[in-house]
Amino acid sequence: MEPPVHGTLPCPPMARPGSALLALIILLLGVFFLLDLVTGSVMIAPGQVLTILLGGAAERSSWDTIVLLFRLPKAITAVCAGAGLALSGLMMQTLFRNPLADPSVLGISAGAGLGVALIVLTAAGGGAGAHFIAGLGLYGKIGMVMAAGTGAGLVLALILVAARWLTGITMLLLVGVFCSFAVNAAVSILIHFSIAELVQAYITWTFGSFAATTWNDLALFVPITAVGLAGSLLLRKPLNGLLMGERYAQSMGVRIGPVRLLVIGLTALLTGTVTAFCGPVAFIGLAVPHLARMIMATADHRLLLPAVILLGALVALIADLLVQFPGTETVLPLNAVTALIGSPVVVWLLIRRRGLRQGFAGE
Repeated sequence: MEPPVHGTLPCPPMARPGSALLALIILLLGVFFLLDLVTGSVMIAPGQVLTILLGGAAERSSWDTIVLLFRLPKAITAVCAGAGLALSGLMMQTLFRNPLADPSVLGISAGAGLGVALIVLTAAGGGAGAHFIAGLGLYGKIGMVMAAGTGAGLVLALILVAARWLTGITMLLLVGVFCSFAVNAAVSILIHFSIAELVQAYITWTFGSFAATTWNDLALFVPITAVGLAGSLLLRKPLNGLLMGERYAQSMGVRIGPVRLLVIGLTALLTGTVTAFCGPVAFIGLAVPHLARMIMATADHRLLLPAVILLGALVALIADLLVQFPGTETVLPLNAVTALIGSPVVVWLLIRRRGLRQGFAGE
């Protein structure tokens, strides 16, 4: 029997301080959601935003359009994307027992990007910039989600197969890096033979953005994300068992094969959907699970799963606020901002825990 990972014994009663922390995160999430609606090139008073959300009329009719047609879909997109990516990172870190696992580091986002590239660079009929998705129509968007999910799932499955034959973090990460190289090479070939307008659209998409979605997009994005989040909450006990090794999980009655397939499927679904609509958003999947373990002081997935979902949404909203310079038309690339947020978290963990392996296994 594999030795249990220190500090990860499952099934203690959920502590009241943990519930209080979750309540605090929910409160902060509400505050930053409102701030995301208030802040932008045009500043709108919080009272006016609340009036609009409650169905009233703002002092200026243009504010209704700004909030309801642009900022509210963007904020909802940030919440769904942040929650989905953070949850994907947590599930992969648990499945691989690898603190550096996340959709971007292991090449899974690159696989989703290849699926999108196949749609955009070979089949998209037009559009440019961050809003090119709007020109694809409903079937085009469904195709993008399916293509991105398939690409993410194939890369994740390949890495999972490699994990059965390789030991150690370094070798597994090398597999992910080489997968990314191969996938990026395939994308480069597609770019080489594509027309300039679609190449520009794809490159802009790779910067990441929560602002490219409309209400019609959210009618597809939100339900798919909700299914992925709800499915993950049913895996609390199996994920706790996997933290202590597959043999121990089997002794607890966990069916390793089906659980592994479920984790792969949910991760591919969430990562592929977010990548299709928002681009390959980096660092949230890597940094947020570690941040949640540190804040909640536990590795119990009964508490970690909701904490990661809420923290992922919160971090994504903060990143979206930092993307837009208040009162100006300047908008930074989303991936640049998430990297600025995520890099210090990982570096701080390295310093505080003297290595991510210790930080992952010794919470």
